[in-house]
Amino acid sequence: MSQLHGGRIVAKALKNEGVSHVFTLCGGHVMSIYDGCLDAGIRVVDTRHEQTAAHAADGWARVTGEPGVAIVTAGPGVTDAVTGAASAWRANIPMLIIGGQGPRSLQDMGSLQDMNHVDLMRPITKWSHAVPEARRLGEYVSMAFRIATTGVPGPVFLEMPVDFLFDSYNEDQLVFPTGARTAAGAYPDPAYIDKAIALLAKAAKPVALVGSQLFWSKRRDAYLPFIEQFGLPVYVNGQARGSLPPDHPNFFAKTRKEALRGADVILIFGTPLDFRLGYGRASHMNPEAKLIQIDLDGGEIGRNRHVDVGIPADTGMAMAALAAAATGMARGGSPAVREWVKSLRMKEEERVEQMRAEMESETSPINPLRLCKEIDGVLDDDTIVIGDGGDFVATAASVLRIAKIGQWLDPGPLGTLGIGPGYAMAAKLARPRSNVIIVYGDGAFGLNGLEYEAFVRQKINVVGVIGNDAAWTQIRRGQVELYGEERAIATKLDFTHYEKVAAAVGAHGEYVERPQDIRPALDRALGCGKPALVNVRLGISEFRKGALSI
Repeated sequence: MSQLHGGRIVAKALKNEGVSHVFTLCGGHVMSIYDGCLDAGIRVVDTRHEQTAAHAADGWARVTGEPGVAIVTAGPGVTDAVTGAASAWRANIPMLIIGGQGPRSLQDMGSLQDMNHVDLMRPITKWSHAVPEARRLGEYVSMAFRIATTGVPGPVFLEMPVDFLFDSYNEDQLVFPTGARTAAGAYPDPAYIDKAIALLAKAAKPVALVGSQLFWSKRRDAYLPFIEQFGLPVYVNGQARGSLPPDHPNFFAKTRKEALRGADVILIFGTPLDFRLGYGRASHMNPEAKLIQIDLDGGEIGRNRHVDVGIPADTGMAMAALAAAATGMARGGSPAVREWVKSLRMKEEERVEQMRAEMESETSPINPLRLCKEIDGVLDDDTIVIGDGGDFVATAASVLRIAKIGQWLDPGPLGTLGIGPGYAMAAKLARPRSNVIIVYGDGAFGLNGLEYEAFVRQKINVVGVIGNDAAWTQIRRGQVELYGEERAIATKLDFTHYEKVAAAVGAHGEYVERPQDIRPALDRALGCGKPALVNVRLGISEFRKGALSI
């Protein structure tokens, strides 16, 4: 009977959960897991900062639908991963962070990097725990995956002391659980589906807002039949972006506030009534509208606003149940609903026309909307786009047309900058045939820009495009409006040649100052056969005037 050391036990357990890649920055406390990964056929992908490793685990889940795994060493390795855990926590992303720890036999004696990781991680994870003994390493890995993926998904943390990872056991002394996870979703209460149908039957101006829980639903196939049945306008949020193609007649993106303010029935699927929706207040939603809220987390229903029908359920299953219960209702919506959709479409077209002059601007420095239009021109149906920045990314989100769900990744409600390299690394490894583009703000590039060295060394060919306006503009704009130009401090940057940073580590780098040079530079970056960074000098746009990020 062969023996397995603790690192091989962990790797075998990860392999049993379908893990093919793990993300890490090396540390002595966890190096035996790398040895196990070699035996298990798991690729160990290394980063230049543990924050990126955690973001990569998050990004892997956002692209594949399966939990990503980050492995970090004890002490500062774990603390560096905290931001990645917190970002995934707010966005409900399933991932596992494995943290090293000093020897359990030396606990509380002051061993290297010894600290209380479990309590540190507890507020920003679904579950944070230390493995109690080496023999149970495999069991706890299985437990972590079950907790991360069951119900509302989320990150989990598992601490593994270094002496456990070097202990050895005969395989017959170990347990590797099977059948420890279920893919079953939560079906909605039929009585409450009937209550929702009663409201929809009377609606003249219904609106559906579909959030991230659609991505995790096993019944996404119910989405289009639901829309076809009710014919209502649909707006998407978070991980649901790309769930409808840009030319779908019921997909809307630029009139959300008007639609929510004018609606008589609002359906919220799997997204919280947080700051993105004005907390459900009259500034963002018609206070007289009937609200139907569907969420996997029953505790989320009714937060910040009165709910007329609250349904704890899986988004796709609720859509299927609503469509099935709509007997007697006109397919595709009543004449009033069709007129409502038509009026919103006209407003959407007006918004596009209002943006057109800036999108086609020939000015230098380059208008941000013009750069976004050029980026949109190189996207194909398989391109994955990561938004890593503030003002420029918000502009890009209004212009870029995303073809499929899981192909737009942004930090979500925590607003974390620096996610780009980790998300892109994971996306390219998970979908090697897809182009992966990071849309950067120049400020955001500075957080984890040296990951380009890791890209080059490991042949992870992603393309970054920096919208370089030499400022933290999302903050600076409001700062200037509130305090004046002369008191706007800590928000100005230089027009730095970041592309030279990429070139210095072996990537392709270009600097662009003229609109006519954008597309050729993007084409060269996508076709160069190695990681690339295109740094574009931007001018001023009035597009987001008045936007405050607080």
